[in-house]
Amino acid sequence: MVTLDQFLRQVREGRAFDTPEVWEFMNEMSERARRLTFELNGSYHMPQEVRAILSRLFDREVDEMLRVFPPFYTDFGLNIHVGRDVFINACCHFQDHGGVTLGDGCQIGHGVVFATLNHLLEPEKRHITTPAPIVLGRKVWVGSNATILSGVTIGDNAVVAAGAVVTRDVAPNTIVGGVPARVLRTL
Repeated sequence: MVTLDQFLRQVREGRAFDTPEVWEFMNEMSERARRLTFELNGSYHMPQEVRAILSRLFDREVDEMLRVFPPFYTDFGLNIHVGRDVFINACCHFQDHGGVTLGDGCQIGHGVVFATLNHLLEPEKRHITTPAPIVLGRKVWVGSNATILSGVTIGDNAVVAAGAVVTRDVAPNTIVGGVPARVLRTL
């Protein structure tokens, strides 16, 4: 049986998820995440109750200034790291097996997707995924319905326009938009 520490080590090393033992662990953790997100999303909760459920989901205390508007979705939950004074709007999806880090003061719009896994291209191996982290610096603003792909780092104060698909790193103090995202201007 794979442990959380072994799994996270495999993630840090960027090794493919290619064994039945890892897939079984991922399935068990996804069941756990779904139970907690169903609890979060199934009825109204006061902000402190939302933070308490997220603390259980992330398995660490979240900042008392974290604001999340449910519904909130994740298929793992144990590799999400959120700084101070972060806001996450409704309907965001965190595929966090590879790790998602949001720096202090980040603002995340409606329906943003963080996708930290990528599939191998060969049809016979397409069920195998590889993890890579997504890291947002401080005070990053991600507009509604943007998608951030695996391995992307977004620098401090950057802005991702609504609907953008971010496939590569974004420099600090830069506004990006489009599909794929390209630099629109600097701040």
